[in-house]
Amino acid sequence: MTKRALITGGAGFLGSHLCEKLLAADCEVVCMDNLLTGNIENVAHLFGEKGFKFVRQDVTEYIHVPGPLDYILHFASPASPIDYLELPIQTLKVGSLGTHKALGLAKEKGARFLLASTSEVYGDPLVHPQSEDYWGNVNPVGPRGVYDEAKRFAEAMTMAYQRYHGVETRIVRIFNTYGPRMRLEDGRVLPAFMGQALRGEPLTVFGDGSQTRSFCFVDDLVDGIHRLLLSDENEPTNIGNPGEFTILQFAERVRELCGSRSEIIFKDLPVDDPKVRRPNIDKAKRVLGWEPKVDLDAGLARTLPYFQARV
Repeated sequence: MTKRALITGGAGFLGSHLCEKLLAADCEVVCMDNLLTGNIENVAHLFGEKGFKFVRQDVTEYIHVPGPLDYILHFASPASPIDYLELPIQTLKVGSLGTHKALGLAKEKGARFLLASTSEVYGDPLVHPQSEDYWGNVNPVGPRGVYDEAKRFAEAMTMAYQRYHGVETRIVRIFNTYGPRMRLEDGRVLPAFMGQALRGEPLTVFGDGSQTRSFCFVDDLVDGIHRLLLSDENEPTNIGNPGEFTILQFAERVRELCGSRSEIIFKDLPVDDPKVRRPNIDKAKRVLGWEPKVDLDAGLARTLPYFQARV
């Protein structure tokens, strides 16, 4: 029997790739997005696909989906520093009210619920690499706290619905991910560097560039999320690429790929910017049989044409 899924935030970077993944797995997809940070162009090519439906809706107000649902994947949220610093209240609301409404719908429909959480729940970590049993080092009243605490609250509510209401839940902690459909202006590391390099502008590195990140190509991430959705694992699970690079190394790699002669300039590090970020994916390997397959150079090469067409 054909499964049916709701993806909130479905017109966003990750949500749109998940729409494709589930449609390819013969699942009907209801894509819900208020287009605050999502883009209808990300899913426009799916409008003629059998089993695909788009609904423009703010999930913090209400969620109504007629008919049965087997899966609810809650990806609605601003996810880049520029977005959640400019939209702090909306970020907190979608993490709290939006998660509450999505979980309520999962309870009503008897659907399996998957929460898109983030490595930001670990804050500026004192443990490296970060494994799922680490509780984090988060400043709840700093500017980044609106995103960090929204996701931490969403995780707590998800586990409460599992324990109290018996809802089947999954939680994915997503580490830095890149690929086609990222917005040039969203402020994340890759689109910022690629946009600057392709325009011949200086590449802006914050701090001295020694802070580290681990970059996962979107196809690998979506595969891991799909495996988690179909698994029996109900505790948080890290999905990301453990390959770790300094921000300066990443800037140099992007500049070289783009054939740019842009200089690299340095600016003050933002408040509470994590100094290190690298996932421990032992659990994903053991439970899901998953690990990333696309290395950084191959992933960047597959991403470059998308940005070249938009600069």
